[in-house]
Amino acid sequence: MRVLLAGATGTLGSELVAQLLGAGHSVLGITRSERGAQRLAVSGAEPVVADLMDRDALLTALDGHEADAVIHQATALTRTPLFHRDLYATDALRDQGTAHLVSAARSVGARRFVTQSFFLGYGYRDHGQEPVTEDRPFAEPGQGAFDPHMRSMRANEQQVFTAPGIDGVALRYGMFYGPEVSTRKLMDLARRRLLPAVRPASVVSLVHIHDAASAAVAALEHGQPGRPYNVADDEPVPFDEYVRALAAAAGAPSPLRMPGWLLRATPYTHALMVGTRLRLSNARAKAELGWRPTYPTYRDGITRGLFDGE
Repeated sequence: MRVLLAGATGTLGSELVAQLLGAGHSVLGITRSERGAQRLAVSGAEPVVADLMDRDALLTALDGHEADAVIHQATALTRTPLFHRDLYATDALRDQGTAHLVSAARSVGARRFVTQSFFLGYGYRDHGQEPVTEDRPFAEPGQGAFDPHMRSMRANEQQVFTAPGIDGVALRYGMFYGPEVSTRKLMDLARRRLLPAVRPASVVSLVHIHDAASAAVAALEHGQPGRPYNVADDEPVPFDEYVRALAAAAGAPSPLRMPGWLLRATPYTHALMVGTRLRLSNARAKAELGWRPTYPTYRDGITRGLFDGE
């Protein structure tokens, strides 16, 4: 297939370009800069210089192009978000950006659309010990300061699922890690002993950047229209254990311990590191997409895949 890829020069997008080309697809990659266009051309993709948030400019840049499918992997995040404001630009990409990409899909003749969603759309709270499946309500309102993030995730999926003439699929990714910016910044904080091991700790579901990309290829080829898929490794991890593992990989001292209540002054950070316990089930992705994580646990990813590609 010929794939129009948004977010093509990001960490996940760059990995996805390589995997799409390796699987025999061709890539039309959206980038905002000439530098990004040069990178895409070197990688074997055809670049399109446009800003996803400028609908008219995007459609003009795509005039005359054709594609079979669209993949939305654009975010504005360059590190693990610590404050609500850190997510607002990504919220806009999930809402207005998705709307612009749906218009772009029609303009290039695409009939398939795979979009990036996120596991925390299930809610920043304790979900108990049972694995959370795709049947659980997603992005429900009434979560206070988290509502803007919920609205954007809900809008992202609904636009893709309901666009006439388009087969939409959503990938509800776990927290990314691997050879990417957020992981490197966390490791740098660990070296400076600025990344504490908080107790009590949240429980998060992780996905290595390589496995996130391979799930997108699998969803492009095998995803069922109107279906969301949880994409995470096989072993959810308490956040303090993840912090200790990153510190060890960075050659840093053991992290300082901190009681969770000290983070209440920063509500988003507290929810992420203390209050949320969310164990994703990846059974549907395995059964319907034929997908398996190369790094089934964070330990595999940290010992075998943390510095891949460097």
